[in-house]
Amino acid sequence: MGHLNLPVSKRNPRQWKLLDIVSAAFFGLVLLFFLMVFTPLGDSMAASGRQTLLLSTSDPKQRHRLVALIEQGQHNQVIEACPADYVDHMPCEDPRRNSQLSREMNFYRERHCPLPDEMPLCLIPPPQGYKIPVQWPESLHKIWHSNIPHNKIADRKGHQGWMKVQGTHFIFPGGGTMFSEGAASYIEKLRQYIPISGGTLRTALDMGCGVASFGGSLLSEGILTVSFAPRDSHKAQIQFALERGVPAFVLMLGTLRLPFPAFSFDFIHCSRCLIPFTAYNATYFIEVDRLLRPGGYLVISGPPVQWPKQDKEWADLQAVARTLCYELIAVDRNTAIWKKPVGDSCLPNQNEFGLELCGESDDPSYAWHFKLRRCVTRTSSGKGEYAVGTSPKWPERLTKAPSRTLVMKNGIDLFEADSKRWARRVAYYKNTLNLKLGTQAIRNIMDMNAFFGGFAAALVSDPMWVMNVVPARKSSTLGVIYDRGLIGVYHDW
Repeated sequence: MGHLNLPVSKRNPRQWKLLDIVSAAFFGLVLLFFLMVFTPLGDSMAASGRQTLLLSTSDPKQRHRLVALIEQGQHNQVIEACPADYVDHMPCEDPRRNSQLSREMNFYRERHCPLPDEMPLCLIPPPQGYKIPVQWPESLHKIWHSNIPHNKIADRKGHQGWMKVQGTHFIFPGGGTMFSEGAASYIEKLRQYIPISGGTLRTALDMGCGVASFGGSLLSEGILTVSFAPRDSHKAQIQFALERGVPAFVLMLGTLRLPFPAFSFDFIHCSRCLIPFTAYNATYFIEVDRLLRPGGYLVISGPPVQWPKQDKEWADLQAVARTLCYELIAVDRNTAIWKKPVGDSCLPNQNEFGLELCGESDDPSYAWHFKLRRCVTRTSSGKGEYAVGTSPKWPERLTKAPSRTLVMKNGIDLFEADSKRWARRVAYYKNTLNLKLGTQAIRNIMDMNAFFGGFAAALVSDPMWVMNVVPARKSSTLGVIYDRGLIGVYHDW
């Protein structure tokens, strides 16, 4: 049987390779289509694209439209998480931006916000391994290490009792640079000179607070402390304070008034806060004086009080205090305690610092992005009812309408109506909405439009604290909140 001779193919090997490539690309596209449609990969890639849009500033008009949709609640897509390196992001607290600014009067360490087009539109992610925080009151003494995984303070300040790493937790022995044996023993020393107990003192300000062990320890005395510290090389120290359940926020005494009304605090404390109180014609001491109630107490512990090589600074500090008629109650080693006078200022016409009283038109309670004044707040503008020792003790002051309610027409009637309204609302929140108010599950709350602080007052018997925020463009009712023995801050949303 003969063989059939077939013609030899004329296609060369190169042509076959090209067909292979085309076929592989086709099947690859088909496979990618199925992956995009039927697996999470498609969602992930879409999310990445949306995140790029949210972070992008290349098209301001598109960004503004997106912001408007979000603010109106009409943005129906999920807002993505920011990149992982945003975990420590704080608005207006960018160390890279701030490092380029002037260091005069610590201007560079104040809040400096980027332009709206430069702000990220994404959700700040929690640290990897984040856990539900330890509940109060246990949280005062220990928190999860994974929630704020920064060891720098523990490494540098552990020998002073600030905080230490212990297994999966940070623990807080209660120490500080000036009270390494613990805040409790330090407070016992102050108790010899200051009425810590009994309700005479209720609101306190702790400047340069570290991890806020001092303010945390005062809670057991019924004293509610606003603690603040700047963001620095230790990251944000106040993150540890908030995780512990202690009131605190990032703040710097630099070129602006602190965001509190005049005569807010019964007690102001500085433990090695390193604020140069007598610099710039005693501008910083004057700001402290603005915030302290007549008859209130000022404690400065650490430099320059009887500190080596700071004799002149210590002498100047005493001279400023004398000029403002502060009574020096005690100097206990490196701790000095003064009491602010009650009544009209005794400021003389001539003094070595050139200090003068502020004009009658100055509103000492206006303090939102307001430049520091180099003049002394008139004590007489505090009136007798603001003075420590003459105003009602805690808790009676919570329910008594203070004179500052008169900042509004029919203020006293509004105060009483607001208190009753919030008592009803909080009862509704607890009984109907099941918000877990009054339980250990909720420790700190922000009231974004606090008015007279009625919400916080209705929760005062619960194991929590409220940061009352009064918008800067609304009526200045924050003074009423402090008169009641509550705490708060000005802000502009």
